This record gives sequence, structure tokens and C-alpha cells, in this order.
Amino acid sequence: MDAPQPYPRLLRSSLKTALKDTPVVCLLGPRQSGKTTLARTLEPKYAYLSFDDPATLAFAKEDPGGFVAALPARAILDEIQRAPELLRPLKLAVDEDRRPGRFILTGSANLLLLPKLGDSLAGRMEVLHLHPLTAAEQARSKGQFLAALLKGTLKPKIASQELAAPTELIEHVVGGGFPEPLSRPAVRARAWHRAYLRSLLERDVHDVARVRDSAMVGRLMELLALRTAELLNVTSLAADLGIQRATVEHYLAVCERLYLVRRLSPWHRNPANRLIKSPKVHVVDSGLGAALVGLTSNDWSGQRERFGHLVESFVVQQLIAQAGWTDPDLRFWHYRDKDQVEVDLVITRGRQTWGVEVKSAITATPRDGRGLRRLAEQCGKDWQGGVLFYAGNSAFSLGTEQSLAAPLSWLWEM
Repeated sequence: MDAPQPYPRLLRSSLKTALKDTPVVCLLGPRQSGKTTLARTLEPKYAYLSFDDPATLAFAKEDPGGFVAALPARAILDEIQRAPELLRPLKLAVDEDRRPGRFILTGSANLLLLPKLGDSLAGRMEVLHLHPLTAAEQARSKGQFLAALLKGTLKPKIASQELAAPTELIEHVVGGGFPEPLSRPAVRARAWHRAYLRSLLERDVHDVARVRDSAMVGRLMELLALRTAELLNVTSLAADLGIQRATVEHYLAVCERLYLVRRLSPWHRNPANRLIKSPKVHVVDSGLGAALVGLTSNDWSGQRERFGHLVESFVVQQLIAQAGWTDPDLRFWHYRDKDQVEVDLVITRGRQTWGVEVKSAITATPRDGRGLRRLAEQCGKDWQGGVLFYAGNSAFSLGTEQSLAAPLSWLWEM
């Protein structure tokens, strides 16, 4: 039997483009998301050094200037967050020789969120984010849904028959996007996800912050997985964990730096008293979220509310990942007002605004577009259109405001 072909990484073209005009390109993303594989296959002639290797790390920390001076003309430096001492010598080296494509850095922590590191190579480095595999990459499609939404080219499409159950959607949500567990049976995949979190808590937490109790970070992650796609309530989390609010904030920042969760800020056009100002919290990978809360494919019917929240986080992740090869300047928010009218994801480019609602049911009606209509009223002429995702397989107009109900499968079929 032929070996399975590797999944295509749709960020590949963006990485190639950046290397043509930028001295340092930094590829950031969660551990095990494929950063090293992408960098080494894209530029196989680059020298490769990993700071997971103790000897390499020791040299870099003891003599950062000497380490950089000894580097070949072009190099991949893997897991750069372990050797932050190198960033200043790299800056000096680039200032002396600004040829594009000199260094590819990879990091399993978000350097932009780390104190004193985010601007170390400002003006000399482009940052790209490699997410876990999207559903489109797993389906080996081009991942063009977001591009079609931005261009306004989504069209109604009536299917010949409705779905009995959204099997493919369920598999994508429960499976998540890390390559390794996708090849395993469900039970073994869940074991991989739990071991993955344990490994981060044991190895990587201390690279990004001073943490007195890494086990408590793990407990926080379990609570955040249970509350994914909900408004963030730090006071409630502190009470449930029995720790101070400031400690929860600190540990939450650690989880963000390691690409475990993201905070989605509230959208507002102007200061408005009627808008909720709290961020939403989302697990980055739905497969990890499902493993932490014990959800399996068989729970789709019995735990619809919890599954619905996980589907929302899944959609948020898919669209943010697609932005990497579609339009990196897009920004992402959520909308909720004091009438409890909400839009799960708001996408902006300058003042242009799009809305995305997510519904896990296999049916949808124009009434479900209430949030999109409210957001369109807030935006006025800046409104560009919206989509109501649902688990059916037909697409139809919501009747107003350039909005369409569309199958969730379009995320990986387009």
C-alpha cells in the first residue's frame, strides 16, 4: 500500500513570498502543528538548528553573539522562544546584511505576546502564523471560503436532499487539526491530546512565564474547554479554581502564549452603552477541546449545547487560519449587545465589516439571521455581508442585508 501523501499547507505560498523580501521570517504556531516540516521542506538547503537540542541551546545561551556569528548564510532556527537571548544579535546581524530570506525562525509560543520580545526585530521580521491543519487542508482543497465571502461571490445552492446527520462536520470538530492524532483511532487520538497538554505543561510553560503551579494551568484549560465560545468571566474562573483573580489572568495569558486558547475581543464601531465589552474565549483546537471535556462523535445528539459551542470555536479557528493565506490584515471580533443579540464572529478590514453566525442544527431559517441584521444596522454603509453557517447542505438567502445561510461543509469544500 502506498504511504499517505502529506497534507498541503496553504500558508506555503505566503511563506515563500515573505522570504523574497524580508531578512527574517518567523513562523509561529502551536507545537506539533507542522512548522518545522513546512520550513524544512520549503527550504531544504537551509542549515537547521533546533533549540530543543540541549547542546545547541547551551551554546546559544552562553554566547549569543558567537552563536549568531557562526551561523551559515541561511538558517532555520527552530523553537526560538527557548533562546530569546539570540534576538538582539540577530537584529545586529541583519542590520549589517539585510539580504532577504536570511533566517527562518519557528516558535511554539507567540513571541508577539511575550514581554520585551515582540518588537525585538521590528521592521526586519515578518511573522506568519501556522495553525493546526484546517478542515480544507485535510480535505486537500484550496480553502477559499473566506476569499469568496470577502469578494461577495457566495451564491444560493439548493441540495437535492437534506442531510440525516452531519457526519463529516462531527469528525472534523472532534478530530481537530493536529496531524499526529488524525491517523489514530478515536480513543488513541484522545490519549494523544491529553498527553500533548501534559507535555506543554511540563516543558513549555516555563519558557513563556514564571508559573508556580503548572498543574493549575492544566485545570484552567479544562475549565476553558468547558466554557469555550462563552463570554470570559475571570472572577468565576477564580472562584471555581480557588485562586486569586490575578493568578487566573496570568495563567490565561500563558495559555494564549502557547496557542491553547484565544480571546476574541468585542466589536464596536463607536463607544456604545448598549454593547457588551467582555471578550469571548475559544479553545484554538477543537480536537483538544473535545478531549478535555470528554466529547466524542457519539455525543452529537445527547450534548448538543456543548457541541454547539465547540462548533463555534471550530469555525472561528478555520476562518482565522484561512486569513493567513487570504488576507493577513483582517481582524476578528465578536458582537453582543444588552438585548442578548449577538454575532459569533465579526471580520473587519478597515471599516469594511462582515458577520458570521454559527448554528450546529441541520436546519436554518431567515429568523436565525437576527444578529446579522442587527450588526448590519450598526455598520450602515460599511456592511459588506454575512453568512449563517449551519449543519445542513443547502445555501439560501436570508432575505436581507446581503446575508446567506450556508453549509458548514463549505469551509472545506470550497
